[in-house]
Amino acid sequence: MELKMTNSLFDRSIFFVRNKIFRKLGMFVRTSYYGLIGLKTGKNTRLAPLKVTWPHQVIVGDNCTLEDDIFFKFDGIWKQGPSIKIKNRVFIGAGCEFNIRLGIEIGDDGLIASGCKFIDHDHGFAYGELVRTQQGTEIPIKIGKDVWLGCNVIVLKGVVINDGAIIAAESVVTKSVPKEEIWGGVPARKIGMRKRESEHI
Repeated sequence: MELKMTNSLFDRSIFFVRNKIFRKLGMFVRTSYYGLIGLKTGKNTRLAPLKVTWPHQVIVGDNCTLEDDIFFKFDGIWKQGPSIKIKNRVFIGAGCEFNIRLGIEIGDDGLIASGCKFIDHDHGFAYGELVRTQQGTEIPIKIGKDVWLGCNVIVLKGVVINDGAIIAAESVVTKSVPKEEIWGGVPARKIGMRKRESEHI
């Protein structure tokens, strides 16, 4: 019994050291490094290891949490930034990808679940020419405040997801979403509305 308690205390101590002290130290080192190469972050923002092509194109606000393996891909040659703008208190889950040529903005208090993708451009597809050689359309993306995107949502060029909207997991958003509506599907369409407290009675 005494050995079990000793092992349990040891395990908890190791967990605390690994997850509190080393993790905080790692985040401090990462934030400092990303800042040195041009990626701007606000106060109390937590960064896990991420990939970024042009760090100066990314700005992240205060009190944000960015999980592992996020890819900020500014898809173009060097130009003045930032083009990828994340406001305050935003959560971005593991494995999200930002494939951006013009720009994306995510408003305050957004919840972006794991595996979401944002692509603000496409290719031309005229018959008789290779798709890969054809210039497509480029239109920025805008995500409003208090927006929740479920796992593996894809948001395409020109989409505006307005304040308070929710997008169901695995959806492909090709059109703009009005305020406080719930959308889902491929392509995404309206499937509901967020209800105010008085409407639940």
